[in-house]
Amino acid sequence: MRDYLLDLVEHTHDLGCIDLIKITGDDKATQIVGIAEDLSVVLEGELKNPHPDFVGTFGMPNLNKLKIILSLQEYKENATLKLSRRKDTGVLDGIDFSNANGDFRNNYRFMTAEVVTDKLKTPKFKGVTWHIEFEPTVAAIQKLRMQAQANAEEPNFQAKTENGDLKFFFGDHSTHAGNFVFHPSVGGQLKRAWSWPAAQVMGILALTGDKTVRISDDGAAKITVDSGLAVYNYILPAQSK
Repeated sequence: MRDYLLDLVEHTHDLGCIDLIKITGDDKATQIVGIAEDLSVVLEGELKNPHPDFVGTFGMPNLNKLKIILSLQEYKENATLKLSRRKDTGVLDGIDFSNANGDFRNNYRFMTAEVVTDKLKTPKFKGVTWHIEFEPTVAAIQKLRMQAQANAEEPNFQAKTENGDLKFFFGDHSTHAGNFVFHPSVGGQLKRAWSWPAAQVMGILALTGDKTVRISDDGAAKITVDSGLAVYNYILPAQSK
């Protein structure tokens, strides 16, 4: 279970904008939903194999606390992690941590289905046509970081296609600006000037796993990250500059 929890924390909390997720599980699937506080990112994920312990619907709040507990030296080897349930209903209500000697313990509490459903009202994502789809290279991700650093005053960048290449633009001609080819020969075309949040995109692209980027000219992008344990889909609604 520890590996799954570490994977969940990395691909949610470590983005810096998600600190609450909802888990919905049965014997067929374990699904994950999260949303950034500023609505810049919507997460829809699923474990590649349903976890037999994650059955039902519950929230995982305060993911920073969970990350701290998981990182404690006492729990790195031969620790016991056990899901706890309410005695009156049998509903999952948390995780009990115990070190190898049983003399060091912590409990992380879940959020009830009713509360997390009320707090985590994700916007309905209408299906769109993905006009561009590709796997980003390590070099391209590094160039994005460099351009973001050089144009730190710009929170957003624009994605456009020119001569078949996908280019990212920071700033405009009235101020300092920069651009670069993020991916050559994408095979699709973007005709509208949509803006995307640089910090969130870079955060997602820095996560562990194989990545696929999809962009729609209808104003949405989706970055899929396959961590090996789960597939995470990060949906980013475009912003008009």
